[in-house]
Amino acid sequence: MAHWTAVFSILAVVAAILGFGGGAAEAVGVAKALFFVFLALALLSALLGRRRPML
Repeated sequence: MAHWTAVFSILAVVAAILGFGGGAAEAVGVAKALFFVFLALALLSALLGRRRPML
């Protein structure tokens, strides 16, 4: 998931440099959404990974 966030961020920067405003804005939106999903899943994984199994 972090890979796709980086891909869309780079795509947004390249599109902005080349002057494609609409494409850059869409790529930034997708990158932001993927970043927050990745962040939520990482936090959830960290919290659940610390739990000890009940014996």
